[in-house]
Amino acid sequence: MPTLPGRAGTAHAPYARARGIDQLRRRHTRSLIPPTAAALSCLRRKKEADGHGKRHTSRRQSTDFTLLSQSGAPVRLYDRLDDGVVVLYFYPKDETRGCTAEACAFRDSHEVFTDAGAEVIGVSSDSVHKHAAFATRHNLPFTLLSDEEGQVRKDYGVPSVLGIIPGRVTYVIDRQGTVRHVFNSLTNTDKHVNDALDVVRNISAEDPV
Repeated sequence: MPTLPGRAGTAHAPYARARGIDQLRRRHTRSLIPPTAAALSCLRRKKEADGHGKRHTSRRQSTDFTLLSQSGAPVRLYDRLDDGVVVLYFYPKDETRGCTAEACAFRDSHEVFTDAGAEVIGVSSDSVHKHAAFATRHNLPFTLLSDEEGQVRKDYGVPSVLGIIPGRVTYVIDRQGTVRHVFNSLTNTDKHVNDALDVVRNISAEDPV
């Protein structure tokens, strides 16, 4: 019998409709499946990259080093630990907007840190001369160290952003040389200061001098 015009494939129409319904059902089911641990981890990393920062609480021993300060004098970390807790903060570059804001925030809280028994030390790859100008211009009362080769930054595992921009990480190191706190955020400069101060106060409460 000849096939009537316009009727080709009508015998398969019920199957096509059923297949379409089944595909819709599978897509809807997938949308109800909870996100995997990997997906949640990816979301957390994105949140941290957006400026919320990453905090580490596991303890490890700090690495000793000696670098030149803005005055040209050598400064050894473990010598400073003899006097109290050290807040060691790595930052990208002098006179940039974020780094200036962070330095001024530490400056404005300097007396509070000192009263709590801590010394603030900043580290970047800028030269001694640039550090001296930066400290003078912004009335910074604390030590800035020149890590021009980037070796100390590497020893402390300070990451770079996109492999280009030096990271911004703050470490709180107690008198025994133990790293008690690490905070990593390129943009959230205030939290570097506030979190470090909270940890310093907790250490001071544990072991009052």
